[in-house]
Amino acid sequence: QVQLEETGGGSVQPGGSLTLSCTASQFVIPVMGWFRQAPGKEREAIALFHTGALYTYYRDSVKGRFTISQGAATNTVVLQMSRLKPEDTAMYHCVAGSQWSTLSRDYDSWGQGTQVTVSS
Repeated sequence: QVQLEETGGGSVQPGGSLTLSCTASQFVIPVMGWFRQAPGKEREAIALFHTGALYTYYRDSVKGRFTISQGAATNTVVLQMSRLKPEDTAMYHCVAGSQWSTLSRDYDSWGQGTQVTVSS
């Protein structure tokens, strides 16, 4: 139901950086974050942010490299990605929901996706 607008995808060399941004049509949503899916692979939660409790989740494979935070408004989340690896290549989707969960089926609002490609 919530409209999500994503920006920031692109192509970078290994070790490079990208910043993704997502803005929701509603002012306050309890949980916002990012999932990603590569062709032939399952969709996985990358980073989640609870706007009320300021609680975060990171997948182990991105800890220390990715940072999720609020943007200029409470309905915006930013994902800063650094030291990118080829295995980070995927379609990245912004999500929003009412419950704290790392399962894709628990989110009803999804952005259209923005492609991140990391290659030499």
